[in-house]
Amino acid sequence: VQLQASGGGLVQAGGSLRLSCAASGRSFSSYSVGWFRQAPGNERKFVAGINWTGSRTYLADSVKGRFTISRDNAKNTADLQMNGLKPEDTAIYYCAAQLQGIGVQESKRYGYWGQGTLVTVSS
Repeated sequence: VQLQASGGGLVQAGGSLRLSCAASGRSFSSYSVGWFRQAPGNERKFVAGINWTGSRTYLADSVKGRFTISRDNAKNTADLQMNGLKPEDTAIYYCAAQLQGIGVQESKRYGYWGQGTLVTVSS
């Protein structure tokens, strides 16, 4: 499966952005999807994950109550709705996919990655 992340940009603190991960290739509905982010000088960190049916979602503590992950298997997309953005949310955001559906928060579990989209939150 090939992934392409989009939707990043510059937004003021408190604003919202919606990131989208578009998939092509093999059956997207068989994959669990995760969103990760990497700020300059930092390691890549888990943000959100969703299982292949969309029935289970996972969020990092730092984004709970502000971010929502969803997917539309008919459209081969998985979105990350980000509300109440903070300057510390500034990072490159990556979507990733895995078939196994285990270790959702572990980047090493994902075999497929998109190219990343930059989110910048100004104070």
